[in-house]
Amino acid sequence: MISYALKKMGYAILTLYGVVTVIFLLFYLLPGDPAQMMLGQNESEEQLANVRAKYGLDQSVGTQYLYFLNDLSPVSFHSTEASDFTYDEGQYTGIDLLTIGSTSTYVKWPYLRESFQKTGKKVSYIIGETLPNTMILALAAISIALVLGLVLGVTSALYKNSWIDQIIQLVSTMGMSIPSFFSAIIFAFIFGYVLHEYTGLKMSGSLYEMDDYGEAMRLQWRNLILPAVVLGIRPLAVISQLMRNSLLEVMGQEYITTAYAKGLTTLQVIKRHAFKNALNPVITAVSGWFASLLAGAVFVEYIFNWNGIGKEIVEALNTQDLPVITGAVLVIATLFILINILVDLIYVWLDPRVKLE
Repeated sequence: MISYALKKMGYAILTLYGVVTVIFLLFYLLPGDPAQMMLGQNESEEQLANVRAKYGLDQSVGTQYLYFLNDLSPVSFHSTEASDFTYDEGQYTGIDLLTIGSTSTYVKWPYLRESFQKTGKKVSYIIGETLPNTMILALAAISIALVLGLVLGVTSALYKNSWIDQIIQLVSTMGMSIPSFFSAIIFAFIFGYVLHEYTGLKMSGSLYEMDDYGEAMRLQWRNLILPAVVLGIRPLAVISQLMRNSLLEVMGQEYITTAYAKGLTTLQVIKRHAFKNALNPVITAVSGWFASLLAGAVFVEYIFNWNGIGKEIVEALNTQDLPVITGAVLVIATLFILINILVDLIYVWLDPRVKLE
């Protein structure tokens, strides 16, 4: 277990390093000047120079890359010279281990820098505000997909080749083929506008909204329904198909025949023996889809005006807010890796024959 964890941690570090490098090359070498985006159309050369110096945009690409890695590294070096780009009082949240001359060595949390557009606001704070909303949306979507997908998959397997099976297969195929942004528009229009009087749902809205008197933010769970359903349609279709095929395969095993010979009914066989063993491919799909939903919720959040990290990424792309984009992508990549490691551990729990190697 320890050797497996260490090996996975090594792979995770290498993967994140690759993600960091790709993000830097993609966004920091794009045409366009973030300083001009921050100042607008009325900037002067002096103002542009000051902004570039503040954010290190006047440095060479190689120097910017090293600064970028230094900020993200858990052990980094911090210059106390006011003229140096790395100087910023309270920039790092951590422990000052050693100071030699004008250089301090810190053990700290990764520093994701400040937003270009939201002056003085740290990217970590922006992600902290929006990521929980996206997590709630993704959890709700995958829960809907998992519960309905398992029920439909088992039902489809029990009634193999019947009209019930064919209808479920048809609906699943349609669910996989329809893009989420298209479903979002259709669902928002039908249930949030046409049938609003009956459903009580709105075309757009976030988890927290200002009350009618403008005095306080109130929790609005009903705003979660439409985006969660839309986001859960495609994984639901995949899970139902996987559960059907996996369950049919398991039901053909010899130990299932033995269970029937003992006098167990079909429902008892499924409950006691087949269901758990058929879950492995479903767990793979759920883990992959949940991690993907964190990133794939971009268009759904934007259409429903859901205040999550996906909507924040779209707004950051429109304004070239590079620190927000890089920070959000890095956090999503980290979650993706952690979820995959967790899934490996769940495999062992579900099937003792699986070894962590």
